[in-house]
Formats: sequence, C-alpha cells, structure tokens
Amino acid sequence: MPFATARTVSLRGALGHVIDVQSDVSPGQVGTTMVGRPDVSLNESRDRVRMAIINSSLPWPATKRITILLSPADLHKSGTHFDLAIAVSLLAAAGCVPPQSLEDALFIGELSLDGALRPVQGVLPMVLAGSARGLRRVFVPEPQAQEAAMVPGTSVLGMRSLAQVVAELRGEVVPEAPPVVTSSGSRLLTWRGETRMEEVDMADLMGLEDTRYALEVAAAGGHHLMLSGPKGAGKTSIAERLPSVLPDLEPEESLELTALHSLAGTLDPDQGMLVRPPFSAPHHDASKTSIVGGGSGQVRPGAVSLAHGGVLFLDEFPLFRSDVIEALRQPLESGDIVIARTDEQVRLPARGIVVLACNPCPCGEYTVSARTNRCQCPEVRRRDYRAKVTGPVADRVDIVRHVPAFTPHDDHRFAVRESSAVIRRRVHAARRRQAERYAGLAWRLNAHVPGAVLREEWPLDAAAQRLVDDRIYAGRLTARGAVRVHRLALSVMDLAAVRSGAVRPGPGPGAEDVAAALQLRLGEPLALDVIEVRAG
Repeated sequence: MPFATARTVSLRGALGHVIDVQSDVSPGQVGTTMVGRPDVSLNESRDRVRMAIINSSLPWPATKRITILLSPADLHKSGTHFDLAIAVSLLAAAGCVPPQSLEDALFIGELSLDGALRPVQGVLPMVLAGSARGLRRVFVPEPQAQEAAMVPGTSVLGMRSLAQVVAELRGEVVPEAPPVVTSSGSRLLTWRGETRMEEVDMADLMGLEDTRYALEVAAAGGHHLMLSGPKGAGKTSIAERLPSVLPDLEPEESLELTALHSLAGTLDPDQGMLVRPPFSAPHHDASKTSIVGGGSGQVRPGAVSLAHGGVLFLDEFPLFRSDVIEALRQPLESGDIVIARTDEQVRLPARGIVVLACNPCPCGEYTVSARTNRCQCPEVRRRDYRAKVTGPVADRVDIVRHVPAFTPHDDHRFAVRESSAVIRRRVHAARRRQAERYAGLAWRLNAHVPGAVLREEWPLDAAAQRLVDDRIYAGRLTARGAVRVHRLALSVMDLAAVRSGAVRPGPGPGAEDVAAALQLRLGEPLALDVIEVRAG
C-alpha cells in the first residue's frame, strides 16, 4: 500500500495537538511535496529526512512522487521534531516498515543527515498530548526517554538513530548506534527550590517580625507581595527565603511546571520531575518576551511562567521597562499569560507568587527622617521613579510592606528566630485547610478564588464588612482591593486556626482577620498581638 500514517505533536504554547503525518508514494512526476501549513524549518525537513534515510542504508523512493500531508491542515506547524514521524511514514508507505506498527505510536525527534536522532524541546507536553489521545508507545531521542517516562501509562523507547527505530518497528534486533550527542546549551535559568533551601533560611533574618509574618501569609495563600525600603534593608534576602517556606508542589503543579521547563528547553532530564517551587529573579534590563513569553516561531514561556507554583522576584521593579511592567497586569490578576498572534493564541500558566521590590528613590538613600536622609535626588526624579509602579499594577498586589533600614540601636541577638522548616510546616497545614475548603473546585489557594464566589460561599460578617466599607468610602481601597483583602483575611484565618489546632476550615473570616488583612494590604504596621497570636 503506497500510503501510511505516523503521528507526532504540534505545540501551541504548553498545549499539544496530535498531528497525523500522512505520506503517499505513487507513480507520477518525481518530487516531494509537503502540505498542511508547514513553516520554513519544517519544509527543510524534506532534505533532512531524504539524506537520513539514504545514509541509514534504507530505501528511498527516488523514482516516485511523494506527497506528505500534515493533518489537520488548517493548524500552523513548526519545529524540527516532525522529522522522525515524516521518515517512518515515508518508509511505511514505501513498504519498508509495516504500516500497522505505527498505529499506536508517537514519534518525536530531529534527524541529522547521517540518520542520528537529536533531542528537541517540549518532549513532556508532547507526550502528555499523545497520551490523552491513547498513543501509549512513544519513540524519542535516547537522552529524553526519562523525561517522556514522566507521563504515567506510557511505554517509552529511547532511540539513537532512524535505523534503530525501523528495526524496532519491524520486530528485528535493534542495531548498535553511537550515543546521541546532546547540546551543551542552557541549563536551568532559575534557582530551584531544593538547592535554595540548603543555602538560605528564615532564621538568618534579624528582626523584621511583621515582614516575616507577611511572608508567611503570602506563602500560605499564594498572595503577591511588594517590598519597599532603602537599599541594604534586606528586601532581596527576604524574597530569596520565600521558596524555603513553601511546601512541595502538588502532583498537578509539578507536571505543569516540568512541562513548561521542557517547552523552554531548560529542563535537566537527570533531575526528573520538578517537585520544589522554583525561584526566578530576572534582571531589570530583561525584555518583555523574556519575562512574559513569546519569541519568533514557536511561543516559549517567559520567567513568569517558569516560576509557576513558585516565586518570581522582580528587584528594582521601577527600573524595568514600562512595557514589562504593564504586561504583568494579566498574570498578577488571572494567573496566566495569553500571547495573541495573527494566526494563533497561546495561553501559558503563570500562577506563582510575584514579589516586587523597590527603593524609595533612584539612589535608595531617601528616608522620611531629616536626620537620616542622605538622598540627593531631586523631587521630580523621586516622583518619576515612584510613578513607574502604576496604580493598576500596584492595585493587583495583595501585600505591601515597608522594610526599615537596620540601625545600630536594633539589637535582635536574643529574639526568637524561627527556621524555614518550622514556618513551612504551618504553611503546609494552612494549605491543607484550603485544599479541603476548595475540594472539587477549580482553585487551590485563597489567592485564586474569584470575588463573587468568596462573597457567596465565605462571606464576611457584618463587623468585618464594615471595616472594608470604611476603607472603600475613605478612598483607600478599590473594589479590586476589597476582594484581595477578603482573600488575605482567609489566609490570616487559616494560619490562626493552624496555631490554635483547629482541624476543619470554618466559615468566613471575622473582624480580627479582616483588620490584620487591611494592615497587610495597606502597608500599615501590624499590631504585636497579631504577629504573636496569628503567626505563632
């Protein structure tokens, strides 16, 4: 039969679409035609596949007309990972490979001219898409077999060459082949949580009791955080320790994060599934594409998606480009990124904790006290610097904390400083309460719940609602801010319940919870009893 079908996957962001690679080898004008909206890199695969087949000592139908259809034909396709599927479908159509051996198989890999298989990006989301379509037998380049095997229920065959794939499909003895040469390109561009926990600990921080409590609330409920203060106050040290108090990722989050890193080409296959929350801290000169994702050709996830389930730290936030600052509105609000192009729209998850840090002025020396103020910046420069953090962006941040500069009079040698492990246990317990509260719903943490659902299912009591209304009428709180206060109050309530030993999540938050949430939201100093009683 001069016709055969092999299957591979086309990626649109982190979502994969199974593609039928259909090849027809029949009499006619000699040539190779590829249809189905291939891009330039995919069109070039005709020559790569031809030379790979010939140099693998396999028959090339040189006197036939070859037609290759990538179906569905209306979907734009790109990438060199189509090579292996094109090659085996051609060989099956030419009678070199049994067509029935391709029925339940997925083929992923780039071919070199000598027939060797080369690794490609995005293997994990491709295998996930194939598994959803019932394709349980997966052929991938040998170095990526461990990555593909992360998908349960799949039979992964790590191959070194086209000749090995053909022998496996024929049921013959698989020949020897040189090991696959992997690129020495980029490894992980983010600090992974397990290594950061070995280097930093919350016990390292001296004082800063209210900021430590704010960090715990942010970790418990997944809330965004803004830190302001003069240089050297410890903003970076605080943000770096936030991953150390986060519990391990849930299985679904772990798979999502690993797939995103696979898509970006930053996944180290030797590390296996990512189970610790990541930490990403891009430089303030980073481009919009590197932060939110995009790029030419196939869309790649940016830093905000690579920190999914973890922490994205943007130090010197007012120095970031204006387009980057404004682009953060969407992930801060909805927890995902939508990249729209002329012929496609890609949605990438980005539900991590965003920590913004800024100085009071460009030089970082400004203080409200005339005795300690050493700032030489003109007032207009200070005003322009602060204006970079626009109102709509700042309104999407849940917690605001001012970190004061350390002075010689601050003596914390005898203060009790809890370790990250102790705080992490409380955070984990608070998240378990949220898991029970939102069982069967689409949300994991308090920060994810829509305002309408909060008001209907976990409403504020009369005294608590009056506190929120007073701030709204005074112009200190927007409607969006009121929803974020409600979410914060739930996290405050959960931590207080963990401290008191309560087992099941109760009704909506009370006035004390809302009062603490308002202080966190508006950047007001926290009462000492709030820190001691509610944080433990």
